[in-house]
Amino acid sequence: MAARSYATVESDLFRPTKFGSKYTVTLIPGDGIGAEVAESVKTIFKADNVPIDWEQIDVTGVDSGTPGSADALFRESVSSLKRNKLGLKGILHTPMERSGHSSFNVAMRQELDIYASIVLIKNIPGYETRHKNVDLCIIRENTEGEYSGLEHQSVPGVVESLKIITHPKSERIAKFAFSFAKANGRKKVTCIHKANIMKLADGLFRNTCKEVSLEFPGIEYNDMIVDNASMQCVSKPQQFDVMVMPNLYGGILSNIGAALVGGPGIVPGCNMGRDVAVFEPGCRHVGLDIKGKDQANPTALLLSGSMLLRHLGLDEHANRISKAVYDVIAEGKTRTRDMGGDATTHQFTRSILDKLETL
Repeated sequence: MAARSYATVESDLFRPTKFGSKYTVTLIPGDGIGAEVAESVKTIFKADNVPIDWEQIDVTGVDSGTPGSADALFRESVSSLKRNKLGLKGILHTPMERSGHSSFNVAMRQELDIYASIVLIKNIPGYETRHKNVDLCIIRENTEGEYSGLEHQSVPGVVESLKIITHPKSERIAKFAFSFAKANGRKKVTCIHKANIMKLADGLFRNTCKEVSLEFPGIEYNDMIVDNASMQCVSKPQQFDVMVMPNLYGGILSNIGAALVGGPGIVPGCNMGRDVAVFEPGCRHVGLDIKGKDQANPTALLLSGSMLLRHLGLDEHANRISKAVYDVIAEGKTRTRDMGGDATTHQFTRSILDKLETL
């Protein structure tokens, strides 16, 4: 699950903050289980002497009762990411109530223009699931589409929500997807859309992807309607390699993909832009129901952290940490509840630390 070159697409534009021999990385633990899994990552990184200093900002999407406090922390986190160029992030809770703030997750991606979401869906050796030999990558346009946040009530009981699709951003994400495929030795890119119904919006996205495909003759290209793609994912996921799609479809298919290989607790991801890269679990679940119960699986954030290390060129640390995680899971003796075991977050972390000592 190395995904060696997701970062090399725009590598020359990154200048992560470094003092002496250490990089400064923004850490946003997030809500729900965020603090627990972030603590696991910090503990394991420290044990492996990873040359990173964390600049931790405890942003929350939950109403703290103090007016403006969440917004102030959000602004601080954005400033930190602009300064450090690199972040590791948990998931921020987004309230459903109309009176609640808009999604901090979406706002961060839009403000920092971290436009490409990359989610790696791959079986972990030794962890049996219904489907085998699953190895696909979901690349999602992160800044427009249904998540534009432009909606209003024209008359009582009638709401208009605007889905924004533009040629420049469609072209940008398509080129990213094909460049990712080429850099990682992948063979096929599939565009996911609903152009049979949304002929202008999704039609533009589909046509743009097809245009870009002509620039990459060595990579097979096809397209698929999103509802069919959802069915195909759960029936024969092995047919997919790299999938590129607008925002909402990426959210749906990332969850479907996570279910194929074992759930949200094990799927890593990252969000890439021209200036900033933020690594976070690929399946965006907050885990409020198990918050504080020492049941959370830190695998997704640990593997996202390993991706961050590869982005920095710290491959030895990345390989050692990811191997320790995979080995513990494969042995099957210490697994958290979502993986069918009864280990706590602390016990799972301890097992990884023990495994690191043998590598």
